[in-house]
Amino acid sequence: MSVDAYRRARAIIESPRGTEYRLISNVTGEMIQARDAGLAGTALMPALHRNRAVWGTFSSMCAAPGNQLSDELRAGIISLALWVDRHTTLVVRGQDTIDELISVNRTLMDGLQQENFSPEA
Repeated sequence: MSVDAYRRARAIIESPRGTEYRLISNVTGEMIQARDAGLAGTALMPALHRNRAVWGTFSSMCAAPGNQLSDELRAGIISLALWVDRHTTLVVRGQDTIDELISVNRTLMDGLQQENFSPEA
């Protein structure tokens, strides 16, 4: 099976929440690998940049007109995205660790996974 055929098949069967889970899982894995390799500060930038971009996208999607998530959930995601942006700056400056960013992503993954496997999903 070609890579393109695999991607098309996955796009057909993967739910939007499944796609979000896979994306945040990949980004979180990159941050864990960077941390476990002993990287710190600006050496973490590739993983941190990707994480910041994902959260920025989540925030933009939540702010977009027509988003069907509840106002409370949208506000929470936007708030988390702002926190991720601020905390990322602290990590790059060496004033904090990447661990809290990993923890937030894991919490999001847990929520997405519960949504994917709940009877209503």
